[in-house]
Amino acid sequence: MQRLFSSTRVIAALAVLFALLAPDVLLGAQETMPGLEAGSTTAWWVWPLALFVMTFVMGILAALGGVGGGVLYVPIVSGFFPFHLDFVRGTGLLVALCGALAAGPGFLRMNLASLRLAMPLALIASTCAIFGAKVGLALPTNVVQTALGATILGIVVLMITAKKSTFPDVPKSDRLSSVLGIYGIYNEASLGQTVDWKVHRTATGLFLFIAIGFAAGMFGLGAGWANVPVLNLLMGAPLKISVATSKFLLSITDTSAAWIYVNQGCVIPLMVVPSLVGIMLGSFIGVRILKVAKPTFVRWIVIAMLLFAGAKAITKGLGLPFIV
Repeated sequence: MQRLFSSTRVIAALAVLFALLAPDVLLGAQETMPGLEAGSTTAWWVWPLALFVMTFVMGILAALGGVGGGVLYVPIVSGFFPFHLDFVRGTGLLVALCGALAAGPGFLRMNLASLRLAMPLALIASTCAIFGAKVGLALPTNVVQTALGATILGIVVLMITAKKSTFPDVPKSDRLSSVLGIYGIYNEASLGQTVDWKVHRTATGLFLFIAIGFAAGMFGLGAGWANVPVLNLLMGAPLKISVATSKFLLSITDTSAAWIYVNQGCVIPLMVVPSLVGIMLGSFIGVRILKVAKPTFVRWIVIAMLLFAGAKAITKGLGLPFIV
């Protein structure tokens, strides 16, 4: 009951924000929705409703498939909705940021998200995300759309091939991680014991976060799909530490990039509000379905959706017909 009440308060707050920022639209004073590509003649109210339904489904699948909502949102909405890519990327960052801000504080309280691990990576990733956002806004839309499709297909390959290691074997810390004090202790409830962890290959990890931050800002994607493999498989952080720290990282990286889009006027309430509400409600449902669903089956559904959306993004960017 308390969780439901909290969810209701959040949704009510978003509705108030929507009413304050877009009163003319609520009163029916506009005939078209801002942010649409040229040539769209559909009534403005159809698109927020369609966004809500689509993101509600995305929220369910994201929770079941173990991916962030942002990585589904940008390729699907940009490929199948008539919104300009800049507005989709700005909203995608806020969608990813919403999930990160909801989960980050809890992970910190549980001592799963590590500030020692996150801060050096966040400094690099957030700086590069700003540059990525500026480059993405400066490039022609068709170039960014094509690059987005290629990136999504790369994510599909990563999801298919990447493995996870609950407790990676790290013989000893490297010199850089020792200097930065990147180590920690957490309580593993499933084993009933305390786990000491440390990392290695820190310099390589820092270098990869340059590319991760740049891609997050340029394409408006939450970077959890890349954060977790780098932290877990490359640097050797335990899986729970990697997932929790990744969520905390997103709250910093995506905020930096989101401000660039906000400053350029690429964030509009009619896209943001139904998207956030849909993702949130879908995630609540997805968490409950997760108890009875088969994770492997859902994971392949997510991979199929990304493969479909990535192919659509490439064909749209190249101006080619997309045949299902």
